[in-house]
Amino acid sequence: MDRPGGSGGFAVGIDIGGTKTAVGLVDEQGRVLARLEMPTRPELGFERAVRQWIRAVEQLLEQVRLETTQLRGIGVGCAGPVDPRTGRIHNPYTLPGWEDCDVVTALQERFGVKVRLENDADAAVVGEWWVGAARGHDPVVMLTFGTGVGGGILLGGRIYRGSRGQHPELGHVLVSESGPRCYCGMEGCLESLASGTALATAGTPHGWTEASAVLTAAEQGHPVAEAIVARATRAAADAAWTLAHAFLPARFVLGGGLMRRLFDRFAAAMRERWARATQIRGHSIEVCRAALGSDAGLVGAAALGLGRFPE
Repeated sequence: MDRPGGSGGFAVGIDIGGTKTAVGLVDEQGRVLARLEMPTRPELGFERAVRQWIRAVEQLLEQVRLETTQLRGIGVGCAGPVDPRTGRIHNPYTLPGWEDCDVVTALQERFGVKVRLENDADAAVVGEWWVGAARGHDPVVMLTFGTGVGGGILLGGRIYRGSRGQHPELGHVLVSESGPRCYCGMEGCLESLASGTALATAGTPHGWTEASAVLTAAEQGHPVAEAIVARATRAAADAAWTLAHAFLPARFVLGGGLMRRLFDRFAAAMRERWARATQIRGHSIEVCRAALGSDAGLVGAAALGLGRFPE
């Protein structure tokens, strides 16, 4: 399969999360030439957000002195569920008020290029496969640990999808019979135990209202904070066990904001768990930190906009 390369092509990547949105201009080597970041603020309305994205793209083109005619395409990675076939969002939890909103049409009409919408975790795994930690590997499983837990799978050089093109929600794999209840409808899923929100929720009765405060307290040896982090670590290792047996990845990539402080701990727990496997070659799975950091989704979305990654 072709990878983006050569010269003369540029694409815009837009990475929409529940709290912030990043817009970047990326060349065919995967280099971010310029980027802007802004609060998402879904409560202020979808039309306002679209206007904000359009202004951001215009500013970036002006900043790097490019004409709109030099733009090859636009890729959008958005917190899911989303429907890549129709270009619409279906996420009342992370993006309330944006249900069934069309992400694609206004951008296509303004800039005259093809626009592709994907789940943000799928865009992230594409970015890491293109120019990051997963380059040259297949299959790849990626988990992103931030406010929530997302995941993407690359299989046979394509984004793995389920029935009717749906995105697999790896953050809602069950890992506990008695964990906290999640908006997904179950108790004890990975997101309910190992996300930033989960850490903050568990820490709030003890005065730690943010995940960073829980992590700092755990690093300082506070036993309650340590127990919260240990629970998250076990959940991540349990999920990795299940996903490794289901997809047999060559590489397992961990990304998201929490991995700046928890990668070594989560990775060690996953390796230890896989080493026990008797039915798969668990010891051969490489677990690595996402190389593109917070730009993985943006860069992956741009790769889609360049049209070099199959639909």
